[in-house]
Amino acid sequence: AVTLTDAVLAFPLAYFMARLASARSRTFLFVAVLLPLWSSYLIRVYIWRLILSHDGVLNWTLQKVGLPAANLGYSNWAVWLIFTYVWLPFMVLPVYGALERIPESYIEASRDLGATGSETFRRVVLPLALPGVVAGSIFTFSLTLGDYVTPLLAGGSNSQFIGNVVYDSVGISNNVPFAAAFAAIPLAVMGIYLLIARKLGAFEAM
Repeated sequence: AVTLTDAVLAFPLAYFMARLASARSRTFLFVAVLLPLWSSYLIRVYIWRLILSHDGVLNWTLQKVGLPAANLGYSNWAVWLIFTYVWLPFMVLPVYGALERIPESYIEASRDLGATGSETFRRVVLPLALPGVVAGSIFTFSLTLGDYVTPLLAGGSNSQFIGNVVYDSVGISNNVPFAAAFAAIPLAVMGIYLLIARKLGAFEAM
């Protein structure tokens, strides 16, 4: 879910940066995308936990405009939102690189052959940008798959991710063999994922 959401959010932003924005706007957007990475990962998670908590900014704002409280804190929805925000720059940059490398002559040739804007996007831009999307998904998927801090801090007792199970098995129940065996699952998943990504040309887009 995090990977798909980041892809949907990153593609239009990266397209605007690569194909439409002026040099000054592109610089501003680059700074806006990269600026959150200058702060600590834990700080960003704690800030989002404060925003989504029962007495946080989100519920306070909704109540001020007469809407019911969302109560997203300490739920899988909170984990999804935080992961989406935290890993979004890792999707934007590879997609931007793939879109920037598309020759303008390809777009012009598509127009000369009578393709509409949607056909050009579907049959020219999207296939050429797909390796960038897959490259970005490697980061978002793998980082989400192995993370245990965000589910621990923002998900509450209902959020059980692979990283949390491994961490609890080592630090609490002292069941190291089970933790080692369970940790092999994300390794196997990512191995298969990387093989598929390689066939789709994702490594060349990084």
